[in-house]
Amino acid sequence: MRAVIYSENGPSDVLQVVDRPIPEPGPGEVRVRMRVSGVNPTDWKVRAGTPPAFPEQVPNQDGAGVIDAVGPGVDPARVGERVWVWLAAHQRPGGTAQEYATLPSERAVPLPDTASFDLGASLGVPFVTAHRTLTVNEHGPQRLAAGVLDGRCVLVAGGAGAVGNAAIQLAHWAGATVLTTVSSAEKAALATAAGAQHVINYRSQDVVDEVRRIAPDGVDTIVEVSPSTNAAIDVAVLGRHGTVAIYAGKPDEELAVPLRPLMTLNARWQFVLLYTLPEAGKVDAVAGVSAAVAAGAVDVGEQVGLPLHRFPLEQTAAAHDAVEGGAVGKVLIEIG
Repeated sequence: MRAVIYSENGPSDVLQVVDRPIPEPGPGEVRVRMRVSGVNPTDWKVRAGTPPAFPEQVPNQDGAGVIDAVGPGVDPARVGERVWVWLAAHQRPGGTAQEYATLPSERAVPLPDTASFDLGASLGVPFVTAHRTLTVNEHGPQRLAAGVLDGRCVLVAGGAGAVGNAAIQLAHWAGATVLTTVSSAEKAALATAAGAQHVINYRSQDVVDEVRRIAPDGVDTIVEVSPSTNAAIDVAVLGRHGTVAIYAGKPDEELAVPLRPLMTLNARWQFVLLYTLPEAGKVDAVAGVSAAVAAGAVDVGEQVGLPLHRFPLEQTAAAHDAVEGGAVGKVLIEIG
């Protein structure tokens, strides 16, 4: 089978396509015939900055395909099941940039026939992260479902990004009033397509004034991509018992916020990293995202503000470069 590997960290040219034997699933594992691999910022950042823990590392956490074999302890009825894959490469040598991947059965989640493999390969990192940002409030909910955010206001910073898009789609499905900030008219159109009811161009509008006009009592949740840059805005627009859920930031970035105003609000600053989520949070996120998929409430593509950029497996390096270069939309690798 064809697989993409790297044996040392560095730029995308450390990636190479090789031929390998098809792996066999071990106890509690399934083997997935990969159809699409999704590329996220975490994939190129780990490849570039972290020496691999294994002699040969296959990149990419997310993907979608069909289970074609199961290991001991896994229901044989899962063979033939369409699945979306998440955390495939976390503490394991085999990510999704290969024709066949083995992984723990719980990391291969049933994908309905109504959902495309493109959607399946786009769910893991962005949607699980977004689910967590929307469920860390003082009053929950722990798991998203239709209507559970009725009456809540959610502000998504950077609504044209992959996690921002996922947060908009999920929050809209869950019943929230969704506001988002963007930097251009083109990105405003993408955020609107995702389901945001209010889009604010932070280059030409006063974000605080606009948010307070729409939500006079402040917002309940802020999904934050740039915490230090937006700290003053977040403090100014957050409502009582509100939460700022931070899922991104530079390695050396520092955050300063005023104590007394946030104490008065009983506010919460919550940091979110997929890899170290509590186990219960992972279970709830997978279940909540799966429910949204089953309901047809989330998707990928131009129609929901997430343009797709496709690459063949042999051009995985170019796919990584596209994500590193800030491609707007979702970068996918077509495998088979």
